[in-house]
Amino acid sequence: MPASGVSAAAIAARLSAVGLPTRVEEHARFTSVEAEVPEALSAESWKEVLAAVAEADRFGLLVTCRNGRTLRAVVEKPVPTTGDVRGPGHQR
Repeated sequence: MPASGVSAAAIAARLSAVGLPTRVEEHARFTSVEAEVPEALSAESWKEVLAAVAEADRFGLLVTCRNGRTLRAVVEKPVPTTGDVRGPGHQR
């Protein structure tokens, strides 16, 4: 598992320990963790949630009347440091 996946799994584990159901998804450039956040979450639980997502590269909370509150944390995958990272068709 890439380092981003390990970090995302650790974040997901901390959120699950608070009682939030989580989903971890691998993407080409990052790994994301999503969790549904109930309306009634104690201040102590919020502290743990914020401490967990602070380990991510970025995070946010989406609130809608239809789907409730969804927390998303993103851990970026490292950019290759060797070889031609500019892609095909570009000469050095």
